Amino acid sequence: MKILIAEDEKVSRHLLENRLRKWGYDVTTAEDGEEAWKIFQKEHFPMVISDWIMPKMDGLELLRHIRSIKREGYVYTILLTAHSGKEEILAGMDSGADDFIAKPFDNDELLARLKVGRRITDLEQDL
Repeated sequence: MKILIAEDEKVSRHLLENRLRKWGYDVTTAEDGEEAWKIFQKEHFPMVISDWIMPKMDGLELLRHIRSIKREGYVYTILLTAHSGKEEILAGMDSGADDFIAKPFDNDELLARLKVGRRITDLEQDL
Protein backbone atom coordinates (compact mmCIF):
# COMPACT_ATOMS: atom_id res chain seq x y z
CA MET A 1 0.00 0.00 0.00
CA LYS A 2 1.20 3.49 -0.88
CA ILE A 3 1.43 6.04 1.91
CA LEU A 4 2.29 9.73 1.71
CA ILE A 5 3.98 11.20 4.79
CA ALA A 6 4.03 14.96 5.43
CA GLU A 7 6.41 15.75 8.30
CA ASP A 8 8.67 18.79 8.59
CA GLU A 9 10.96 17.38 11.29
CA LYS A 10 13.67 15.54 9.37
CA VAL A 11 14.50 12.96 12.07
CA SER A 12 10.83 12.13 12.70
CA ARG A 13 10.17 11.89 8.96
CA HIS A 14 13.05 9.45 8.42
CA LEU A 15 12.13 7.32 11.45
CA LEU A 16 8.53 7.08 10.31
CA GLU A 17 9.56 6.35 6.72
CA ASN A 18 11.95 3.58 7.81
CA ARG A 19 9.35 1.94 10.08
CA LEU A 20 6.73 1.95 7.35
CA ARG A 21 9.12 0.56 4.74
CA LYS A 22 10.14 -2.18 7.18
CA TRP A 23 6.45 -3.10 7.51
CA GLY A 24 6.14 -3.35 3.73
CA TYR A 25 4.56 -0.02 2.83
CA ASP A 26 5.49 1.96 -0.31
CA VAL A 27 6.36 5.36 1.18
CA THR A 28 6.67 8.84 -0.34
CA THR A 29 7.70 11.73 1.92
CA ALA A 30 7.22 15.49 1.89
CA GLU A 31 8.88 18.13 4.07
CA ASP A 32 5.71 20.21 4.50
CA GLY A 33 2.05 20.35 3.62
CA GLU A 34 2.59 22.36 0.46
CA GLU A 35 5.00 19.79 -0.97
CA ALA A 36 2.68 16.95 0.10
CA TRP A 37 -0.26 18.61 -1.67
CA LYS A 38 1.75 18.93 -4.91
CA ILE A 39 2.73 15.25 -4.72
CA PHE A 40 -0.81 14.16 -3.84
CA GLN A 41 -2.29 15.93 -6.87
CA LYS A 42 -0.04 13.93 -9.21
CA GLU A 43 -0.42 10.49 -7.67
CA HIS A 44 -3.03 8.46 -5.77
CA PHE A 45 -2.28 7.52 -2.17
CA PRO A 46 -4.80 5.38 -0.26
CA MET A 47 -3.30 6.67 2.99
CA VAL A 48 -1.80 9.99 4.12
CA ILE A 49 -0.01 10.57 7.43
CA SER A 50 0.48 14.25 8.19
CA ASP A 51 2.00 16.24 11.00
CA TRP A 52 -0.32 18.94 12.30
CA ILE A 53 2.12 21.85 12.62
CA MET A 54 4.28 22.43 9.53
CA PRO A 55 5.55 25.45 7.62
CA LYS A 56 3.92 26.70 4.39
CA MET A 57 0.77 24.56 4.82
CA ASP A 58 -0.21 22.88 8.07
CA GLY A 59 -1.72 19.43 8.36
CA LEU A 60 -5.29 20.70 8.77
CA GLU A 61 -5.11 22.68 5.54
CA LEU A 62 -3.54 19.72 3.74
CA LEU A 63 -6.39 17.45 4.87
CA ARG A 64 -8.99 20.01 3.78
CA HIS A 65 -7.37 20.10 0.32
CA ILE A 66 -7.33 16.31 0.12
CA ARG A 67 -11.01 16.11 1.07
CA SER A 68 -11.95 18.85 -1.41
CA ILE A 69 -11.16 16.85 -4.54
CA LYS A 70 -13.00 13.89 -5.99
CA ARG A 71 -10.80 10.87 -6.54
CA GLU A 72 -11.39 7.23 -7.18
CA GLY A 73 -10.90 5.40 -3.89
CA TYR A 74 -11.05 6.64 -0.34
CA VAL A 75 -8.01 8.31 1.23
CA TYR A 76 -7.53 7.36 4.88
CA THR A 77 -5.83 10.18 6.79
CA ILE A 78 -3.92 10.08 10.05
CA LEU A 79 -2.88 13.27 11.81
CA LEU A 80 0.30 13.28 13.92
CA THR A 81 -0.02 15.69 16.79
CA ALA A 82 1.15 16.72 20.20
CA HIS A 83 -2.34 18.25 20.63
CA SER A 84 -4.68 15.88 22.40
CA GLY A 85 -7.37 18.14 23.82
CA LYS A 86 -11.02 17.83 22.82
CA GLU A 87 -11.01 21.07 20.80
CA GLU A 88 -7.92 20.04 18.85
CA ILE A 89 -9.35 16.60 18.09
CA LEU A 90 -12.60 18.18 16.87
CA ALA A 91 -10.67 20.64 14.69
CA GLY A 92 -8.69 17.78 13.18
CA MET A 93 -11.79 15.72 12.48
CA ASP A 94 -13.55 18.74 10.97
CA SER A 95 -10.58 19.10 8.63
CA GLY A 96 -10.90 15.51 7.45
CA ALA A 97 -8.72 13.41 9.75
CA ASP A 98 -9.84 9.81 10.13
CA ASP A 99 -7.47 9.09 13.01
CA PHE A 100 -4.86 10.65 15.28
CA ILE A 101 -1.54 9.52 16.66
CA ALA A 102 -0.08 11.47 19.56
CA LYS A 103 3.61 12.31 19.42
CA PRO A 104 5.75 10.60 20.46
CA PHE A 105 3.96 7.52 19.17
CA ASP A 106 4.34 3.87 20.02
CA ASN A 107 5.25 1.50 17.16
CA ASP A 108 2.56 -1.03 18.08
CA GLU A 109 -0.11 1.67 18.18
CA LEU A 110 1.05 3.06 14.84
CA LEU A 111 0.96 -0.37 13.22
CA ALA A 112 -2.53 -1.05 14.63
CA ARG A 113 -3.84 2.26 13.25
CA LEU A 114 -2.28 1.55 9.85
CA LYS A 115 -4.02 -1.83 9.79
CA VAL A 116 -7.36 -0.14 10.50
CA GLY A 117 -6.73 2.29 7.65
CA ARG A 118 -5.88 -0.54 5.31
CA ARG A 119 -9.05 -2.45 6.28
CA ILE A 120 -11.17 0.60 5.53
CA THR A 121 -9.54 1.35 2.18
CA ASP A 122 -9.71 -2.33 1.18
CA LEU A 123 -13.41 -2.50 2.10
CA GLU A 124 -14.11 0.64 0.09
CA GLN A 125 -12.37 -0.87 -2.95
CA ASP A 126 -14.49 -4.01 -2.66
CA LEU A 127 -17.75 -2.02 -2.84
